[in-house]
Amino acid sequence: MKRILILIFVFFLLCIGISVEAAKKGSVELPSVIEIVGKAGDEVSDFRLRSFCKEQHLPATSIYKWKNHLVLYARFSKQNVYNRIKVLYPWAAVRYYKTPFYVFDRTHCNDKKVAKEWENILLTANLVKDTLLQKEYLQYHATQYQEWPEVSNGFCNADFQQLLVFRSGRQLMLVISIPKGRSLDELNPKTTENNPRVDEWNRRMAKYQEGLPEAMPGEVWSFLKPIKE
Repeated sequence: MKRILILIFVFFLLCIGISVEAAKKGSVELPSVIEIVGKAGDEVSDFRLRSFCKEQHLPATSIYKWKNHLVLYARFSKQNVYNRIKVLYPWAAVRYYKTPFYVFDRTHCNDKKVAKEWENILLTANLVKDTLLQKEYLQYHATQYQEWPEVSNGFCNADFQQLLVFRSGRQLMLVISIPKGRSLDELNPKTTENNPRVDEWNRRMAKYQEGLPEAMPGEVWSFLKPIKE
């Protein structure tokens, strides 16, 4: 009996070691985004995607929708899922946002406590067509923690759990994760509370962003609504 307990304990230690090492190497995968875009003016049915999610044991709440845009936000076997969804929607454009170019999480906060349950808010916008400005935008995000630390401080203050920004061509996909039961309207103002540098950051970023062709006049970031189960 004693020998069995020792073996179990050693196995437990090995599992911890593997997990820690995997995290250090960055092999713990972040979620990805797959977007299905129908023709302008035509809504894309979510029936096939809902059936696919059920087959893959993904909750229907992984699906988001805005006008003719249907989005799957989840952790999955990326390439396989992407190829299968292309087969499901052969008449639509299918875009794959593989990895985020910007990641915020609670490790950047003094209070590193993470909420047990999250709600994910998805928004989309375009970068302006000027490629030079696009490079400037990406550079701002690459050096944000060093040159604009007030921005991540604002995210910490607002209790954001995670913030990811993806890019496919000119299109951006923003995912803001907040504690379940809270709202973005309630939390977002805290990013700028006693933090004027965040206001300055937002003013600068407005120069690089514009709404999608389907957006309303003056609308830059469009909210994708989660599909209810």
